[in-house]
Amino acid sequence: MVSNNQKEKAERFLKFHQEKEILVLLNSWDIASSKIIEACGYKAIATTSMGIAASLGYPDCEIIQLSEMTEVIKGIVNAVQAPVTVDIEAGYGNNTEEVIESVKKIIATGIVGINIEDSIALNPVLIDETEFCERISAIRALSDSLGFHLVINARTDSFYTSSGSPQEKLSESINRGNKYKEAGADCIFVQPVWEKETISTLVREINAPVNILSNPANMAGLPPSVSELQDLGVARVSLGSGLMKATLALIKKVADELSEKGTYNILLASLIPIPETALAYKMATTLKRE
Repeated sequence: MVSNNQKEKAERFLKFHQEKEILVLLNSWDIASSKIIEACGYKAIATTSMGIAASLGYPDCEIIQLSEMTEVIKGIVNAVQAPVTVDIEAGYGNNTEEVIESVKKIIATGIVGINIEDSIALNPVLIDETEFCERISAIRALSDSLGFHLVINARTDSFYTSSGSPQEKLSESINRGNKYKEAGADCIFVQPVWEKETISTLVREINAPVNILSNPANMAGLPPSVSELQDLGVARVSLGSGLMKATLALIKKVADELSEKGTYNILLASLIPIPETALAYKMATTLKRE
């Protein structure tokens, strides 16, 4: 059963993709990170599958059990007021029927959107585009049957996994993006791309809002700024696992300095100014208002 509140949030989240102002998503992985992001003024919460998995000690690529993933997602949804969209990787299923059963459980957590990708464990051979379109269509039919519009962000990993030339990867991304839109997707996610000319071509040639990943750790150069992406016509930008990885890296840096030098410089630098640290803690622990 989908509540009226969930339906309203889904409609609001869909509209964010159609506005002139780019939708910026700073991906979270638990309740605390989600609450801080919301308190900082972000209009929606988007999870990182890698981040959630890592927070529970799992590697990426659907090693974590779906039940564990949904438990985390449910906690996030219940802790924030903003719409929540979640990364479900390839859909937690080996075929369309299994994916649909997984999506039913994910929708039941109260989310309003999903990312679903056309690679399995980042395998160079992508899921057959016809089969993937069938999955998107089936998810859209499920959403319609529940009386609400689940926002589907369909990710193609043509650039990420394929061994072809840049032009071949671009053509494949455009081809798949348009087919996924026809199948029922609301937004097309292409990553990792950072060249302005490539992004401009994707925006121009894909007949749907385009999501670009800005995660410097996954790129050969710095990604365009948010304002530059907006000027290029990008509808949505997300950071993926970048924030979670930066958090883990900070823990390691502090631990290494303490064990090797017995000093606290990195920790202190991250805590200053102290009022900001106190505010972040307050943001993470303030109870949700109904």
